[in-house]
Formats: sequence, C-alpha cells, structure tokens
Amino acid sequence: MSAPTTLRGQDSDLIAESLADPEAFAALFDRYSGMIYRYVSKRLGPEPAEDLVGETFLVAFARRKSYDLTYTDARPWLFGIATKLVSRHHRTEAARYRLLLRTPGARDVESPVERVLAGVTAQASRGDLVKALAALPAKDRDVLLLIAWADLSYEEVAHALGIPVGTVRSRLNRARRKVRAALGDTNPMHEEA
Repeated sequence: MSAPTTLRGQDSDLIAESLADPEAFAALFDRYSGMIYRYVSKRLGPEPAEDLVGETFLVAFARRKSYDLTYTDARPWLFGIATKLVSRHHRTEAARYRLLLRTPGARDVESPVERVLAGVTAQASRGDLVKALAALPAKDRDVLLLIAWADLSYEEVAHALGIPVGTVRSRLNRARRKVRAALGDTNPMHEEA
C-alpha cells in the first residue's frame, strides 16, 4: 500500500510544508489517525489507544525536521513511533492477553487477536493463540502484528522499526513458527514466511 496522494500531496510533501506551516501536519493526522488507532486498540484496547494516537502524532510532529523526505509514505514512520510507544505499555498488553485467557468464551469483549482468530477454525485454539502471542518476545510480536494488523510490507516494517529487512523476515518467521507450534502446527495466518 502506498501513501495517498490527495489534493494535499504526498506525505513527504506535507511534512516538508509543515516545517514552514505547522498546520499542514494536521493532514497527516487526518489520513492516518484511524489506522494508528485501530492498530493500537487491537494491541492495548480502546482506552489507551486514543492517548497513544495523540502521543504518536505529537512525537512525529516534534521529530518532523529529521524525517527523511525521500520516503514519500509516512505510514511506516508513524507505525514505528506507535509501536515504540506500545512497547512502553507492554505490561498493559500482557495483562490484556491474561484477561482474555480468563474469559475465553466472552464474545462481547473486543479481542486484540480478533483478526488473527478469523483464520483459525476452532474456537478451542483461541486460548492457545493468546498464550502464544503473549509468550512471544516483544520484538517478534511487534513485527508479526505490524504485518498482520497494520498491513505493512516487510520493507515498511523494517523502516518503521529501524531494522534490516532480513531481521524482519527472521523475526516474522520465528514468530509464526512459535504461534504454529502453540496451535499444534496449524497456521493461523494462512501464509508462509
């Protein structure tokens, strides 16, 4: 997925314009706040998501002078900031997974693993999947969820996290292997690394 090019231009153009006219940065918020909110909400729940979305854009605004304008799509940069903020809240995320384990039959609670579970055929696998996600090292979980929930490419995840593409591939492969093993060697993502 590439950066939207609306009447206001590409993301990099908006960032450059915002250096002289800070109001121009609002267009990036309008474009991406919903995406960032959905991603953070799936990871931490809706309550902290609003605050983290605001914090993501405050950090991005403060750092816009150092943005590499050769990247026309700001999504990886914004998801990278959001992911780093989520990592600061990893205790909340882990507590949310533990809560899901205690309420395996509750369907009225929005699940942070709902999208992944869509590919899993047996409801009985839900607890195992939650345990597998909770047991993943944070760096592996970040890569898996940026690809699964933020729909970023390997290259975009690499850019978001400031790591080589090869590292993205190895972390994703490791995460998928561990999740499949926890689910009895089934693949909830329906794709291979």
